[in-house]
Amino acid sequence: MEKREKSKASTRAAGRALFLLKSARHETFSSLGMRASLSLQYSLYRRQRRQISAAFASSSRHFRRYEARYRNATRRFTRAINMGQVNDAVANADIVYVGDYHTLKLAQDGYLELVKAAVASSRRVVLALELVEGRFQSAIDQFLKGAIKERTFLTRIGHPYKSSFDIWPHFAPIFSLAARRGLDVVAIDSRSSSPRSLEARDRYAAVRIAEVASADDRPLVLVLMGQFHIAPSHLPAHVKTLLKGVDRRHLVVYQNAEGVYWQLAKAGLADRVGAVELRPGELCVVSTSPVECQQSFLDYVEAEQHDAPLEKQAAAATFQKLARVIANFVGVDVAEALEDVEVLAAGDVDRFDHFAERGRFSTKELKALRRHVLSLESAYIPRARMAYLASLSLNHAAEEAAHFVRHAAVGDAMVRPRARADAFFARCLEEALGFFGSRLINPARRVAQLDEWVTQFQSGKGLQKRAAAFVLALKAAEADGPAAMKRLVPADDKVFNAASHALGYLLGEALFRAVDSGRLPPSFVRSAFHDAFEAPAHAYLAFGRMTVTAEKSGYSAAARQ
Repeated sequence: MEKREKSKASTRAAGRALFLLKSARHETFSSLGMRASLSLQYSLYRRQRRQISAAFASSSRHFRRYEARYRNATRRFTRAINMGQVNDAVANADIVYVGDYHTLKLAQDGYLELVKAAVASSRRVVLALELVEGRFQSAIDQFLKGAIKERTFLTRIGHPYKSSFDIWPHFAPIFSLAARRGLDVVAIDSRSSSPRSLEARDRYAAVRIAEVASADDRPLVLVLMGQFHIAPSHLPAHVKTLLKGVDRRHLVVYQNAEGVYWQLAKAGLADRVGAVELRPGELCVVSTSPVECQQSFLDYVEAEQHDAPLEKQAAAATFQKLARVIANFVGVDVAEALEDVEVLAAGDVDRFDHFAERGRFSTKELKALRRHVLSLESAYIPRARMAYLASLSLNHAAEEAAHFVRHAAVGDAMVRPRARADAFFARCLEEALGFFGSRLINPARRVAQLDEWVTQFQSGKGLQKRAAAFVLALKAAEADGPAAMKRLVPADDKVFNAASHALGYLLGEALFRAVDSGRLPPSFVRSAFHDAFEAPAHAYLAFGRMTVTAEKSGYSAAARQ
């Protein structure tokens, strides 16, 4: 009875969403007077898409055509539906192609929920997974039977997604459910280095899928494969060709397709609709924004040493825990401040309007904040009492938690207006304290050393090369004192930010090494967190001299021993 009532409520909500959608169908972003937050979200999506495309600059024309066919297939939808209707469609199909975004946990969670619904249908359910190459089928069989342990299984399949942001934990629950319920799991991937590797992998996967789908007991086969692959003209078309003469019902279930999401967003429905139908036999589940999908990939490829991913749902709680740890070390009371701090991730930029409400920013200041978000960098924004995490990583959260602790210690002195040269060195010091805090949490975090900046200057281009030039020049000028260094402060804002960031990290690294080795007392850093930095250039040089002196005295002590 309760389930029936929930289903009715869900159906009514979907109907209401469809009505609103039809009312706004012919509207554009501009005619809707698009909120600044949505505009920012779309700009961030385009910026991150360019960044991802740059990482695959060598993509062949075959890849680009393949991608274009997928995007054309997912540009628009026809009606809003609910998850009950999605589950019904899955139960009534024979082969269900579910789109995967490998680095997005929500994608694997979504597939797992569809599997659970399929199992409830009492049909034989087969899982067909791209995660494992077909040549390792025996390893899957042994793992599900408990004949080999997880580590052995991952070693045998040559699990390719190893980093601080390993995606295996996202897939492990799928295998766990299969083992508990006795479900068959079929490996459908194959590696190919040809320009048409995507088509080759489709053909291989189709053979594996068609083989199990043609069984006399008509199993329900749930495929999990990269989203591009499941466009009807790709993998499904190959399977249909192989099953010619065998009656099987096919269903495509995309997840978070970009075209669908932006169509919903334009109508103001992105947070109200859980699923849509694009055309008969093609559905799309909407659980998050394209920005969050992209960010999960960028987090994976850019993961730092010994970093760790954060669960988005727990980001705020984790931030608060880290802030307490850092605050305890540096002697700052953050109990009251923590009650008022907000934590936003890249996928939350639709709440950008809230920045203005909390910080009362001017139009010029809001534009500067927008530029920062689009720079794909995390930040703590004191006036808004808000931490923005461009990456859901432990390092990012810890660094911004340290900035928050610093703000709790000195208040508005942290962001008071300064002359440009003073502002530069104040930012160096703030970056140093932020990096120090992140090193407390992750002692293995590393920073680019001077020799790496020399390489950046010699072989880098554009902003990278200019920033390196100022980093090296300012380091060399330290021996000449504050006045000489102030004359070298960059006039360009981008170089200003990049150089102060780099110099701050180097100083923060030196501070951590000195304190961690016992050569500098923790009280030195505690006093730094409470320092208003009235003369930031002098403070920057004093901190540097202290770390150098501590390092030399440490070496001398070690030599005497």
